[in-house]
Amino acid sequence: MPDDPRQLAARGLARARARTLALTDFADAELTCQHSPLMSPLVWDLAHIGQQEDLWLLRNGNAAAQGVLAADVERLYDAFEHPRASRVALPLLSPQAAHAFLADVRGRVFDALGAADDTFAYGMVTQHEQMHVETMLATHQLRAGEPILGPGAALPLGRAVEHDAVLVPAGPFVLGTDDPLALDNERPAHTVELPAFRIGRFPVTNGEYARFVADGGYAEPRWWSARGWRHRVEAGLERPQFWSADGSRRRFGVVEQVPADEPVQHVCFFEAEAYAAWAGARLPTEQEWEKACAWDPAAGTRRRWPWGSAEPSPALANLGGGALRPAPVGTYPGGASAYGVEQLIGDVWEWTSSPITPWPGFTPMLYRRYTEPFFGGDYRVLRGGSWAVDGAAVRPSFRNWDHPIRRQIFCGFRLAWDV
Repeated sequence: MPDDPRQLAARGLARARARTLALTDFADAELTCQHSPLMSPLVWDLAHIGQQEDLWLLRNGNAAAQGVLAADVERLYDAFEHPRASRVALPLLSPQAAHAFLADVRGRVFDALGAADDTFAYGMVTQHEQMHVETMLATHQLRAGEPILGPGAALPLGRAVEHDAVLVPAGPFVLGTDDPLALDNERPAHTVELPAFRIGRFPVTNGEYARFVADGGYAEPRWWSARGWRHRVEAGLERPQFWSADGSRRRFGVVEQVPADEPVQHVCFFEAEAYAAWAGARLPTEQEWEKACAWDPAAGTRRRWPWGSAEPSPALANLGGGALRPAPVGTYPGGASAYGVEQLIGDVWEWTSSPITPWPGFTPMLYRRYTEPFFGGDYRVLRGGSWAVDGAAVRPSFRNWDHPIRRQIFCGFRLAWDV
């Protein structure tokens, strides 16, 4: 018998909240300081999560209705009104007050859950909180000082693999989804035709990227776009963020050797683009990425996940944040797509060459400002999720986006080639 939608909603909300609380169970000083102007203080994320849950699940999106917080306090948690760099100076709720607010809202939500009839709103709020969990993990990675998160869970061992490419023949496929829990920019499902291309079986690894660095890739303008080279010079980029010249990296306060077989992460779009040019390749478009991920040419239909219909598990993908790192390439052969492409879900967000644009027939969801304000802006789409993402907040159709200079996120890439 299928699970009751309300039970599913409750479990999703509870799973997200457990992750939120684990990442904010620290002294006040950890929660109120700003580790980087790119990120909010953790206490802002904490109360913002509660404010959005209040807005969408208690007030049905009616911002004019009285919320749990006073209106002047609630405005402090408007992400459009207050850029991240300025949030540390706001008169924010204390950590104790933020935690109490979060618990108060959740109690009211669970009291009302029996009468809930909008499962999408509950799914949207769950995904929103899971996205902020990943953001808080990025904040922890930017934090200086001794480690406070622990070593992370063990991952399965990878296997020896060929770093080859697979052919995706020309032809139509269904792009996007009509999944009732999908967000607005993933919809509607529609058929598109793509020419043949090849795509890397695996994401580019640290070892492969280190050869680009050693070959002087950061000193050679010919590999970079004009804009990318200007950014490289102005920002003083020499290697991925958190790498040192001695071959080590800093990961959540731990200094360790860069593992050659992990997917490279913390590279911006311009770095990924330059590596691709150096390697005689390019970045895939997001349409190519999704076809390689979700399309089953033998069945002539989409798969729910690259591997089929089974829910993600530790045997299929590195998700959920417990490992605090990407898995070595070759770890998840059972997670391959119909074309044989591996590690498309989890491990690292993968830069594509595409800007964020609406699919034909795009209709804003109840949270109209989720995607619509970003169309036409200076963004590039990332696909596939990262090790820090929960399975509730990623799908083959899920579209993330960020500025091409950003690299504090858990982002990497794989290559593509014309045929």
